[in-house]
Amino acid sequence: MSTVRPTARRLTVRDIKARKGAAEPVVCLTAYTTPMARLLDPHVDMLLVGDSLGMVMYGMPTTLGVTLEMMIAHGQAVMRGSSRALVVVDMPFGSVQESPALAFRHAARMLAETGAAAVKIEGGREMAETIAFLVARGVPVMGHVGLRPQMVHALGGFRAQGRDDAEAESLLDDARAVAEAGAFSMVVEGTVEDVAVQMTETVAVPTIGIGASAACDGQVLVTEDVLGLFTDFTPRFVRRYAALADTVEEAAAAYAADVRARRFPGPEHTFAAK
Repeated sequence: MSTVRPTARRLTVRDIKARKGAAEPVVCLTAYTTPMARLLDPHVDMLLVGDSLGMVMYGMPTTLGVTLEMMIAHGQAVMRGSSRALVVVDMPFGSVQESPALAFRHAARMLAETGAAAVKIEGGREMAETIAFLVARGVPVMGHVGLRPQMVHALGGFRAQGRDDAEAESLLDDARAVAEAGAFSMVVEGTVEDVAVQMTETVAVPTIGIGASAACDGQVLVTEDVLGLFTDFTPRFVRRYAALADTVEEAAAAYAADVRARRFPGPEHTFAAK
């Protein structure tokens, strides 16, 4: 187990941005609840309240059904459970695409109601104007390029990006545009490794890889994938560090057996009259 290095204050956007090119990568995991945030907080630099919660927590087939209200509620929960990590909350599909002004209203509400430090916006060149608009008005933005789950239908499904020269160049242009617009970092998802390496070498802000490259400035995974709690499917880029779904099922089965056999509750679990 790695050594936990507590800090007297919560990490900031400036701290993360300063980690560009650092020897030690930025560590990020997703969190959606207060108990999970408490467990993860001492070990990570960032907690991402991802719209992946739609699939992981609510059983949705994609992230497209996630609402702003859902993200705010889960952002509040993660903030209550953390004190060290920088907390970033996803802006869900439809909340930022219409116009920069509407995006600002929604992002400002997100920060005000959750207390999180930043929002994450999926998109490349088409979202650069919006990112710049938000950053100029005091909203820190993490970008998200490469495979974008909110664009799953337009992209033709969940497939790796950058497999041909034209697609690779388009992704590099997206990364440059997002960085130049003022994003303090960017997630690079589901991107061919060579292209992810080029992105990392090209942009002046940290790249946080997920299904990208070990050369990125940091890494992020969905915590439930890491713990073996989400078992519907396992992406190629996930390493499972535990198989907790089996443990949960075994515990539930043992509890059910004890209840049915009247072994639980026992005398030690009940209250006696005075």
